[in-house]
Amino acid sequence: MPTIQWRPAVNALTVPQSYKMLFVPRNIVGYSELAAEIAAENPNWNAELVEAVLRAERKAIQRHLINGNQITLEDAFSYRISFVGKLDAPDTPLPNRDDLIQVNIHASVPFMRELRHAAQLERLPPEQKQPLIAAAEDIKLKLKDVLNPKGVLKLTGTNLFFEEGEEGCGCVIEGTQSGRAVQAQFAVIANASVLLVPEIPAQAHPWNNEYTVAISTQYTEHGTVRSGIYGRKLRSPLTLTNFGHPIGILTGSADAPYVSVTGGSMSADETLRIQAVLDIHAGHLLFSLLDMEEGGKAGPVVTVTANGTLTVQGFAGSAVSSLEIRVNDFAALVKMARNVYSSRVVDVLEVRLT
Repeated sequence: MPTIQWRPAVNALTVPQSYKMLFVPRNIVGYSELAAEIAAENPNWNAELVEAVLRAERKAIQRHLINGNQITLEDAFSYRISFVGKLDAPDTPLPNRDDLIQVNIHASVPFMRELRHAAQLERLPPEQKQPLIAAAEDIKLKLKDVLNPKGVLKLTGTNLFFEEGEEGCGCVIEGTQSGRAVQAQFAVIANASVLLVPEIPAQAHPWNNEYTVAISTQYTEHGTVRSGIYGRKLRSPLTLTNFGHPIGILTGSADAPYVSVTGGSMSADETLRIQAVLDIHAGHLLFSLLDMEEGGKAGPVVTVTANGTLTVQGFAGSAVSSLEIRVNDFAALVKMARNVYSSRVVDVLEVRLT
């Protein structure tokens, strides 16, 4: 059974010195991961619908808070507005709104009782200070875990600052199949974030578009160099220019593509996304085309259970009406989706007429 991991950390506010319990998250789970898991547990629901409902719930909660309401979800959570700041008199002008208004979220007693009953704690050894990359996003496309050669990559986390030019320190992007590039074009280097124009190393095959990113730094003049590797893989866009020749997609470091685009129908150039979502319980893959906005438009879902060909239809308003797909290695794609991508693999496709 999975455990809740924690490690002891120095509590600087106490004398004599004491330690506090610091929660260590195993992973960062977002809308897509929650949607895929819920859909897997409820075969009649598809992941896109579940994600749309989750996002709609968030908007509805925010709307009710703006309207001055409190939201209470029985046996789950309550949401209510609170205020930060003090007034010297009842008619004192209010502080800046950005500082004033807060949202308090409280878990219900039944929710906490069940969590505490089921949870098992695991103590980890004390941690040395090192870079921790918590998230990566291309700020031009506004997509997480995308490595865009025409964009700017934003890394966020803790202890990320390094001195440019210091021996052994810097940021490195490395292909999972081949290729390694020390990054040189930075807009920001700070403890909480690093912004860079990525130099993306070439890999052995066109479908090898999977990369890792790492930061190395030295916190003291004579200290050791310490490195932190982002826990998720980054994927760079793939270009489809000639439907007459198969083009590999949705693959990791393999010498042959797990999936190929073999044809399609389109009226104009377009950049879109294709995703393969693993139904964990059934073992199926669910293919669909998406627009370039998380939670945006999506085409019909196609269920895939083995190697073979399929047609994936476009979404409303897309210049790409369909793509012809061939699954070459179903088992390998399922394994990669499960073990590396939290059951959802997504590629950005730049589809060109010529």
